[in-house]
Amino acid sequence: MKTLQIPIVLFLFLFVAPIGFAQPFQIGHTTVNFIDTSRNNRVVATEIYYPSDVAGDNVPITTASMVSFPVLSFGHGFVMTWDAYQNYWNFLVPNGYIMVFPKTEGSLSPSHLEFGKDLSFVIEQMTVLGNNSNSIFFNRISTMNAVMGHSMGGGASFLAAQLNSNIKTIINFAPAETNPSAIQAAASVSIPSLVFAGVNDCVTPPNTNQIPMYNALASSCKTLISIIGGSHCQMANSNFFCGVGESSCSPQPTITRATQHNTINSYLLPWLDYQLKGNCNQGNAFDTLITSDSAITFQKNCSQCSSLNVDDVTFSNEIKVYPNPVKDYITISGKVGEKYHITIYDISGKVVIDQNFTCEILIATSNLTNGIYSYVIQNNNGTVNGKFIK
Repeated sequence: MKTLQIPIVLFLFLFVAPIGFAQPFQIGHTTVNFIDTSRNNRVVATEIYYPSDVAGDNVPITTASMVSFPVLSFGHGFVMTWDAYQNYWNFLVPNGYIMVFPKTEGSLSPSHLEFGKDLSFVIEQMTVLGNNSNSIFFNRISTMNAVMGHSMGGGASFLAAQLNSNIKTIINFAPAETNPSAIQAAASVSIPSLVFAGVNDCVTPPNTNQIPMYNALASSCKTLISIIGGSHCQMANSNFFCGVGESSCSPQPTITRATQHNTINSYLLPWLDYQLKGNCNQGNAFDTLITSDSAITFQKNCSQCSSLNVDDVTFSNEIKVYPNPVKDYITISGKVGEKYHITIYDISGKVVIDQNFTCEILIATSNLTNGIYSYVIQNNNGTVNGKFIK
């Protein structure tokens, strides 16, 4: 039986949320019309929100940190629009993510397949912008990414993941069955997958939507989080069309929208920070909270992070971190000419070192207190993570 009380859950949420960057970013915004020449020059109008040093439209991407940022492609619900999901970009962008919202398929007769293709396509196009020296996103787009969505967009996210083998993880919120079937598509999706359901969802009931999708997933790391008292529309901000549909069915939600958002956020950021940034502290926080959180029930088939290895470790035959344990200095070496970014966290998740380097770096650790530290090393080839003892 779960015994953790709500104030402790909120404390854990406040503890894990800031992990990833020393200070939150501001939110920049721009609108881009991507053109898919493979689909008769289909125009995919897309809203993009990204980390910046000043909030506003068409402002530069942040220079406070020169890391590349993972891209999160998000699909809207049936007859809903991207601005119903401000709760997600307000939370995730300051924590170092780029969110892209294709605005297509907003009619009363949407094509779920085309929407799935759009969710996949905008991820590819952000990579193109990352390689374009005239773009504000030049050299700032990570190879790590996720496809996400709510309701219809959640179902379409399964179609996108089925179509694009470069997608790294899938997260969706009260996903709805689609045509072609999201449930059938899930059977060919093997990437790490996180599905949120509302126990009181009367629009896309879990028994006929999220649970069959979760069961069908071929992923060796998948989690279904069912929010007790949560509803379909409270996955997003208040929206007229969603609200009208939900008001005509039962059961109704028994928790507030803010409570439902807090529960989502307490798992969403740790999942992303581990899956896309390799932050083991966040992965462990996810696994710790989920087993004792009285606000949810869950199913899962994996743990987020492996245990500490105190030997010298080589990752992906490229990165070496030594010695371990460390006394006064630690060396991080990679390939000649390659640029990297390293972030080191203490046991509480506080960033203690955050800097770029090329090929190799010697970092003084004499000012660090004794204990266990975790690190995340990134470059355009991906992310590696580990721990060391001081």
